[in-house]
Amino acid sequence: MRALVLSGGTGSRLRPITYTSAKQLVPIANKPILFYGLESIARCGIREVGVVVGDTAAEVMSSLGDGSSFGLNITYIPQDKPKGLAHAVLIAKTFLGDDDFVMYLGDNFILQGIEDFVEGFQRSAGNINAQILLAKVSDPERFGVAVLGDDGSVLRLVEKPKVPPSDLALVGVYIFDREIHRAVNAIKPSARDELEITDAIDWLIDDGLRVKSSIVEGYWKDLGEPEALLEGNRLALELLSGEILGDVSIDSSVQGRVNIEAGAKVIGSVIRGPVIVGANAKVINSFIGPYTSIGPNCVVENSEIDYSIILKDAVVKDVGRLEGSIVGKGATVLRRESKPSALRLIVGDNSRVELS
Repeated sequence: MRALVLSGGTGSRLRPITYTSAKQLVPIANKPILFYGLESIARCGIREVGVVVGDTAAEVMSSLGDGSSFGLNITYIPQDKPKGLAHAVLIAKTFLGDDDFVMYLGDNFILQGIEDFVEGFQRSAGNINAQILLAKVSDPERFGVAVLGDDGSVLRLVEKPKVPPSDLALVGVYIFDREIHRAVNAIKPSARDELEITDAIDWLIDDGLRVKSSIVEGYWKDLGEPEALLEGNRLALELLSGEILGDVSIDSSVQGRVNIEAGAKVIGSVIRGPVIVGANAKVINSFIGPYTSIGPNCVVENSEIDYSIILKDAVVKDVGRLEGSIVGKGATVLRRESKPSALRLIVGDNSRVELS
């Protein structure tokens, strides 16, 4: 079995963070989202992985290299622009051959991984042609949704329906055998000029092939929006065991599960886990509350931060309290004491600032 990982797309819902970074490489608990998926694929025993890349190809390739750090062998497959998930399968045919494969959307976060899902398909080898992963959602109109038979087989799929026929959304993880290649060659572009994977799966069903479903029982999220990113960060931090490799001054207090990475310094501060403080970061005279990730080389001074993500090289200084916030790479958030008293902001496109 092989894997096809999609790591293109523009990440428009996460702007301005994704103006300078691939959305799949935005970190939760100081680890890029994409890494969680690749680690799970490796645990499945899969070794050959094709990564579909677009405008952010250079950054993705620099981060993943040849895949050996994950125990994988990565082949990069360029896509000139996003043309739909089925188009990704179409252009990956040479890499995939006739092998069964997992297709994994790189901005998905599945807390328990996909190992059980892959094992289920392998046990059913020869009896099913495709298997899709589903999750119950409160807003199914935002997703492709599935209608199931009593045995869990998929009867039909509907892409972002105005009146959803179910609350079961496509998660963004699929397993296919070679029949999917006939399907993606047979379908036509949708109204948005993309080759939809939902149309390809419907083609399989209409051709009498068997498509089965599995439902995610744990946490799943498409981490394409700030609120989802913060929630994914919270859940990833819950997995911390707690490890202090950096320096903590005698007048600091570290409570609960806290990872302080090598080279980091905590001085005169309180850190209440779960929290991760990245390599060579400095936390000075500050309070870091639960579910906060402080990236490598950050400086947090005279500030309080709770339930937030501070990306690498950022500076937060003399800020009363930040909560539910995402601070981008190399950004600076500080308080000026000079008169006259006024807010002074430099805010990029598609940013959001909330003032209390």
